[in-house]
Amino acid sequence: MLHGIDVSSHQSTFDADGLAFVFIKATEGRSYINPKQTSQASRARKAGCVVGFYHFLWPGNIAAQARYFVEKCASQKHDLLAVDWETTGSGTRASNAEKDRFIREVKKLRPTHRVMLYCNRNFWLNHDTTSYAGDGLWIADYVTAGKPRIKAKWRIHQYTDRPMDKDVANFSSKSALQAWADPSRAALTADEETEDVADAENVDAAENAENAENGA
Repeated sequence: MLHGIDVSSHQSTFDADGLAFVFIKATEGRSYINPKQTSQASRARKAGCVVGFYHFLWPGNIAAQARYFVEKCASQKHDLLAVDWETTGSGTRASNAEKDRFIREVKKLRPTHRVMLYCNRNFWLNHDTTSYAGDGLWIADYVTAGKPRIKAKWRIHQYTDRPMDKDVANFSSKSALQAWADPSRAALTADEETEDVADAENVDAAENAENAENGA
């Protein structure tokens, strides 16, 4: 498990040393931009962390919110992107269909990024109806780190909010997380694995043919 945190404008400063990743709130709805996101991302990058940005989703104007998020967040190529799906300050929430559409809109706008869903256990079990989480589920459940109470596959687990939001990621190493964060590298790795399997099969076939010829 890798350790990380997620921050918003409420965190004037934070210590990123020893962390593998940092998620930063970038935008909310169509009117809010975190004024500290650039400096927060710089702090995380200097510490060698994988950086992610998230958008707090409001109901309505989904395509416009997706454009607002990708245009206003301080992301760089292959940073992680996420949608924060929870109850708004007005007591409303985006529908399941709106959540799904937002993820798909962001994936269209930023095809070189992984796009994830963040939600708490209650939303996942009681509001979600499609199990669609884009490229990965980031689940909030305040229990033992790495043991969220869900059956679905997850990538990141937010396990506490004290004294700040803390998370673990289900990757074997930071390099594995970095490779996953870059879809082109992940595709290349898959191609290389396929080639390795094909090469091994060719070697086995050649050896079998040679053995048959020697035995004749």
